[in-house]
Amino acid sequence: MKKRETLELTIEKMLFPNIGIAFHDDMEVRVKNALPGQRILAKVGKIKESHAEARLLEVVAHRDDEIAAECIHDDFCGGCARQNIPYRSQLEEKEMAVMNLFEDSGLIDIPYSGITESPKIYRYRNKMEYTFGDMEKGGETTLGMHRKGRYMDVLTISHCLLTHSDFNKIMNETLSFCKARGLSHYNNKTHMGLLRNLIVRKAEKTGEIMVNIVTSSQCEFPEEDYVSAMGNLDLAGEIVSLLRTVNDDIGNAVRCDELRVIAGRDWILEEVGGLKFKISPFSFFQTNTAGAELLYEKGFSMLGDLSDKVVYDLYSGTGTIGQMLSPKAKAVYGVEIVEEAVVKANENAVMNELTNCRFYAGDVRNGLKIIPERPDIIVLDPPREGIMEKALMDIIAYDVDEILYISCNPKTLARDLLILKGNGYEMKQMALVDMFPHTPHVETVVKLSKIEK
Repeated sequence: MKKRETLELTIEKMLFPNIGIAFHDDMEVRVKNALPGQRILAKVGKIKESHAEARLLEVVAHRDDEIAAECIHDDFCGGCARQNIPYRSQLEEKEMAVMNLFEDSGLIDIPYSGITESPKIYRYRNKMEYTFGDMEKGGETTLGMHRKGRYMDVLTISHCLLTHSDFNKIMNETLSFCKARGLSHYNNKTHMGLLRNLIVRKAEKTGEIMVNIVTSSQCEFPEEDYVSAMGNLDLAGEIVSLLRTVNDDIGNAVRCDELRVIAGRDWILEEVGGLKFKISPFSFFQTNTAGAELLYEKGFSMLGDLSDKVVYDLYSGTGTIGQMLSPKAKAVYGVEIVEEAVVKANENAVMNELTNCRFYAGDVRNGLKIIPERPDIIVLDPPREGIMEKALMDIIAYDVDEILYISCNPKTLARDLLILKGNGYEMKQMALVDMFPHTPHVETVVKLSKIEK
């Protein structure tokens, strides 16, 4: 095998998140976006001691169960990677990818209890972050998702099947509004231009909608006209929050230099597990509301009687997990780094008439120093980056009997589980919950117990 050599390969298995595994001359070859059962052509890139990496060129022979994707954008959009695969097969391959990853990481004898499917496989997303851009240099403005395999190109997604039709109406009207006024899109190379992103959130239970248009400060945006344009839309839900975020950071991630409320308020109201939650523009909230209820039910079922227990809810977001546990526990304390989410979490607790939970702003290491009581149980739901090692060691130092770890990234979960395992904890239960149909992503929930000395 040589670098830049083109190989014909048969994909045999999956590695998380979206990497097909084949073998050539007894060497493992990893190919992104290739699926088990496909016969492909791939060009060799890096060759490492343990494996080679190759770029998918062409699918020579499709797998037997491949189907036609329902989405009209599937050939080009980078938002989905599995619409051409039956849903049951998607679930099986997510299980395969996670279990292979754990095995490769040295995690064996896993007490795995299976995968729970999403209540909905279409129209399940309650949040979308669209990008302004173009399809070719100097081309007309587009608004949607990055093109598959060409990150700098942005494809207008007029009929996404993962969101409610209200999202498509808002996105299409926003694009028409901006093009009619000749507003320029931001160029990530020159750092010039106005329009950067459009973020839409919709509460599944209440129908409330938040629209947040993200711009630079380089020129004026016609806010009053935009309010009128959004107000004229025929939507199933109701826009109660219309915002403009000013972002002059040169990076691609959405940053907030200034938040302006153009109309309405800066939050929407959602209901989960019989409780109400105010969701602010930049606070974390699971993107699949019905799936989140199943995820939390699965995790909570792994815990025993909490009536005399103090629970820490770390990386707490808007306080969903902590407040759902609050009626079962003696006390709940949450820590979250996004200050606006903490404000809303404490407001949510008051709104839900919960008197035994409190949320603190700060990173986990500093937040732990503020909490007045020691924990009996710790619940972890970190971002994709997982838990910083120093923070994890602080958590381990509490020596609690049980830890519940909810993760959206099996790679960082495996890393953190190895640290927990090396410090006296063992995995007692593990399950997967599919929150993201038609994508390679999946949620994992693990219960760990302290090994008795």
